[in-house]
Amino acid sequence: MNAVFHPTIALLQTSSLTTVVQQEIERAILVGEYEPGSKLIEAALAEKMGVSRGPVREAFRMLEEAGLVRNEKNRGVFVRDIPIEEAVEIFDLRAAMDELVGRQLARNITPAQLKEIRGLVDSMEKSVKAEDAYNYHLLNLKFHDRLVEMAGNSKLTAIYRKLIKELSLFRRLNLADGWLMPISANEHRQIVKAIASGDADVAGRAMYDHVIESKERTIENDLRRQARLQASPASRTAQAKAAHLLDDGSPRGKEKNMDKGRLQRGSR
Repeated sequence: MNAVFHPTIALLQTSSLTTVVQQEIERAILVGEYEPGSKLIEAALAEKMGVSRGPVREAFRMLEEAGLVRNEKNRGVFVRDIPIEEAVEIFDLRAAMDELVGRQLARNITPAQLKEIRGLVDSMEKSVKAEDAYNYHLLNLKFHDRLVEMAGNSKLTAIYRKLIKELSLFRRLNLADGWLMPISANEHRQIVKAIASGDADVAGRAMYDHVIESKERTIENDLRRQARLQASPASRTAQAKAAHLLDDGSPRGKEKNMDKGRLQRGSR
């Protein structure tokens, strides 16, 4: 009879102890158990996971390389807090990468892969009907990760995943506003249709536009939060920075900034 091992034991059979510790701390950070800016205590984590402090210390080094924590001399290790400016830079990189992925998949996606991503969008639409923002968010991440993986470029996949992990530290999820979920689901459906069309230009543009729209929603949401703070000079400076990021010089960008100005005036 075959023995059934606990998942942690099974993982240890194929990974080093340090890797297991690193993956567990990373998981806890990404699901929000440790908020951005919080301090990670080496001794406490070692005791919690039943390991010595060495693997935890090495895991911290790996997480710092991954961009998830920062090590401050004489102060300790902290979960990184991604500012709006850095989040916007990540969105811009994602847009360029996703455009490349869309073009590649329009040329090479297989029927089985197309069926898989259609199934993911079906599941996303079910989450919309159930008003289940948590599972929708997980499906959204899986959808984009699978598209990148299907493109078949391992370097691009590795870079993409690192960026997504960093972006997850910017805990201002657009989908927390339930009314956005149907809009997002429709954008994903259009991406699938564009890829299925076999037109590389259309597919690339659909994926690029989707990320840019997400970036603009993130900036708008950040402006609303800053406006609700009502406030201090520091808050007004943050609003100005976000408005500058949104204004790309185009009529559309200027129009959006006019809207933001009205929003800020109305909140006072």
